[in-house]
Amino acid sequence: MIATALTTQEVATRFNELAQQEKWFEIQDEFFADNVRSIDPENSPYMGYAEGKEAVRKKGKDFVAKITDVHAASTTLPVVGGNHFSVGRTVDITVDGHGRIQIEQIMLYEVKDGQIVLEQFFY
Repeated sequence: MIATALTTQEVATRFNELAQQEKWFEIQDEFFADNVRSIDPENSPYMGYAEGKEAVRKKGKDFVAKITDVHAASTTLPVVGGNHFSVGRTVDITVDGHGRIQIEQIMLYEVKDGQIVLEQFFY
């Protein structure tokens, strides 16, 4: 029997299970394609652009290393459309070099062959 790739809805459902547990690196391990791209808003003071699974992982780890306190964090249920899904995310964190910040963002993901090939953040 040939295994079929997960649908976008199936990826979004599993993504939500992990996101609700704040397991962001597990999401990367399970779903990010080798050629994944990660895009933050132009001129973001926090993060930028990364391409490739290792570079995207480093981008996330570098940011997490600067977080000195998490006051609150939440992620909405995913909304699926075609081969994309999005979630809303709110964080209230203290970040070394930035102080206490609140970010309300939309996180958009593109799925191809059961893997996430793009994450883009709007804040």
